Amino acid sequence: MTTLFLYACNNHAQTKKDSSITITISAVGDLMCHSYQYIAAQTAPDSFDFNPVYRLVKKYLSDSDFTFGNLETVTAGKDKKYSGYPRFNSPDEYISALKNAGFNLLSTANNHALDRGEYGVLRTIKIMNENKINYNGTFTSQRDRDSIRIFDIKGIRVAFLAYTYGTNGNQVPKDKPYLINKIDFNLIRSDIQKARKENADLVFVHFHFGTEYKREPDQFENNVTDSTIKFGADIIIGGHPHVIQPLRFYKTNGAALDSGLIAYSLGNFISNQRWRYSDCGVILRISITKNIFLHHVFISRIDYVPTWVFKSHTGGKAGYVIIPSQYFMLDLDNIYPSLSKEDFRKMFEAFADTRKILQRYSVVLPYSAN
Repeated sequence: MTTLFLYACNNHAQTKKDSSITITISAVGDLMCHSYQYIAAQTAPDSFDFNPVYRLVKKYLSDSDFTFGNLETVTAGKDKKYSGYPRFNSPDEYISALKNAGFNLLSTANNHALDRGEYGVLRTIKIMNENKINYNGTFTSQRDRDSIRIFDIKGIRVAFLAYTYGTNGNQVPKDKPYLINKIDFNLIRSDIQKARKENADLVFVHFHFGTEYKREPDQFENNVTDSTIKFGADIIIGGHPHVIQPLRFYKTNGAALDSGLIAYSLGNFISNQRWRYSDCGVILRISITKNIFLHHVFISRIDYVPTWVFKSHTGGKAGYVIIPSQYFMLDLDNIYPSLSKEDFRKMFEAFADTRKILQRYSVVLPYSAN
């Protein structure tokens, strides 16, 4: 696991254990479901099992106090026909597997949210509710949209907001603009202010933006994040490029944290995109500490687990599994025989790429597995 330390005021290190609360929030990138993935997960004519995909990373997702990612598909049901790119519609079991893997919240504001129109938005929310997993970024009503998602995580109140640059030309009904949050500076400012009024200790903002397959943030990403910093965001997480982009620390403006964090893009956590940089992702783990007497909040630790998506072919059928960089600490008896020399090369290349890109703007300690 690679560890990044955000150096802060000396009094942070002097915080007594009995006067503080520390939580760990994990974030991953795009959760995609191309047609090859649901075909591989099919166990019967209308039955699917995606749980094996997450069996090696479940530990890292479940051990965190709160885990979220970007759901880049919809679950509109088999009557709407399952499909992958360019208009996604995945089996309901895709959601239940994410719940089983340890996800607490899924951001649904992205360019594929309206791939099956309003019906797809609402049915996806329905399936998420049935699986008791929280959603954010698409909504069922104006009241639902205006309800800021604030989670009390072991005594630290964390607000989560989510917005997308667009919906691939799929139009939002004019009388139902609440269905999805688009990037609108007035809306973002208002939502952050509302989160503060509702006593959020921290405000996370998730953006679906950027240029696909570009490993550096583009001008639009920087414009959006710079404005969001001015509005008072504490931590900004991005998705959509399908490759990992760097981390950046920044001086906040009227936020709870003295120093905030931007993760411009966390890459693909799971997909069928097989080329270099698109076949890998990362589990970003952010530890937040709050002094309960001084009501002071700060980032006490940041670490991350590079991941790589392995696509196997056993018995004439494909299978997918996300392999963490700590693969050698796990029981991979069922995977090692399937990995070729070329698979190992691509996996190690992906892990090295991830560390290099994430650390581009950051002062970090050397990589260590622990």
